[in-house]
Amino acid sequence: MSVRVDDMDRKILRSLQADAAQSLDEIAKSVGSSKTPVWNRIRKMRDAGVIGQQTVMLDAEALGFEACFFVLIRTSEHDADWQQRFLAALLARDEVQEAHRLAGDIDYILKVRVQNARAYDTFYQALISEVRVFNVTALLSMEEIKSTVALPL
Repeated sequence: MSVRVDDMDRKILRSLQADAAQSLDEIAKSVGSSKTPVWNRIRKMRDAGVIGQQTVMLDAEALGFEACFFVLIRTSEHDADWQQRFLAALLARDEVQEAHRLAGDIDYILKVRVQNARAYDTFYQALISEVRVFNVTALLSMEEIKSTVALPL
């Protein structure tokens, strides 16, 4: 289903990105409208897939996940069976927050959040025991400077 997103929809989306826990009244007030039209637009965008899963943002460090690694993976295998096993291995690991297939010299990049270097090594050993990779480079993030899931609407 395709939906046209207009300026009012963008205002609503910006408001939801800022705080999805707001009441419908608060959203309507912030975008200069009333509840019913705002609710109808939100429902339309949900139905169209513009608005996806709603969740809550947790503070990783406050929960003891102090290490964030960016893992660069090169593989010499590109057949469907390998890709399926690799995908299954990634989906089975909660430590993997993001995974991207890339163009260029690196085939995949993962964002892995763990408690410490020892926990990363446990993750790494488990991954390479399930799928064969040519080269793995792990980069430890020393400081998170900016992190957002908000789109620039």
